[in-house]
Amino acid sequence: MASTYTPLGIEKMATGENAGTWGTKTNTNLEIIEQISGGYKVQTLNAGGAGANTTALTQSDGATGSTVATRVIIFGAESPETISGNKIVTFPVLTENFYLIKNSTSGSYTVQLKAASGSGATVTWATGDKGWKLVYFDGVSTNTGVYDVGFGAATSPGGSNTQVQYNNSGSFGGDADLIWTAGTGLIINSQKELRLADSDDSAYIGQKAAGTTTSYTITWPAAVAGGNGYVLKSTTGGVLSWAEESAGGTSWQAIKTSTYTASAGEGVFANTTSGAFTVNLPSSPSLGDEVSIVDYAGTFDTNNLTVGRNSQPIMGTAADLTVSIERAGLTLVYVDGTQGWLLKDK
Repeated sequence: MASTYTPLGIEKMATGENAGTWGTKTNTNLEIIEQISGGYKVQTLNAGGAGANTTALTQSDGATGSTVATRVIIFGAESPETISGNKIVTFPVLTENFYLIKNSTSGSYTVQLKAASGSGATVTWATGDKGWKLVYFDGVSTNTGVYDVGFGAATSPGGSNTQVQYNNSGSFGGDADLIWTAGTGLIINSQKELRLADSDDSAYIGQKAAGTTTSYTITWPAAVAGGNGYVLKSTTGGVLSWAEESAGGTSWQAIKTSTYTASAGEGVFANTTSGAFTVNLPSSPSLGDEVSIVDYAGTFDTNNLTVGRNSQPIMGTAADLTVSIERAGLTLVYVDGTQGWLLKDK
């Protein structure tokens, strides 16, 4: 029984055949396998002239050096090769392999890759495509096809520098209204919306800037609220925090008998029976923030309560407020950094 050969020329020797030459033939087979694994070859397309023509590649059985048994192929020349017409390159029918191929030609002409016969799929380098393609021959009998599996020349980004890339009908696109800068992050220009769609994309919640605004940043709280009924409040610097809002508008706290720092919107029952102490006002108040204080035991006259200003003025003065009136009740409201906290009720 005689040897048979694979489509890439590897010899499959029959039992009892080629006595004394197995070593040479096996070495040749190994060299072919080595070529297929990572060999490199330049294939001219101008052997039949620079104009439009076909380069038919073949494989000699049991021989090394063929282009079709090489993994990496350069069509044209490394320099590159000048062509003056569209080129066709054919591979043998039944080829089943993948190749990394570069179109290294100059001239505004196409290069088409296909099987030597049949109506299988083809791959074409367009007139301006002088890059690499990763292609696969499927080895289908009579109609061997070749496919570009997606590793081609690098695609140029769309738009201009800093513009975020998106799929624009299969190509990269960019838009001046959606940009990224290293120092700031994502920026949406021209009052465009950020939309958050529902589960079936039938409706959305949109967010966008006002038509005319000054620049500011909102900083969200570090965690969720501590319970139900909380609302968001903001400092003048745009830092949000959670605040509990009671039905009456003031969140009254349990009786305090020692130093305590109040939050905006709180009411404090202060009991100085055991001794004087301080109730500090919030350190970073916002316009309209209020704190109420009530003499729980009627002892402010004997053990005074101090209202700590906590770095903000009280009634325009950089000094704490001493409350020495029995059964006193007062509410302070914050206005600004000049007047600070003003007495609303006394």
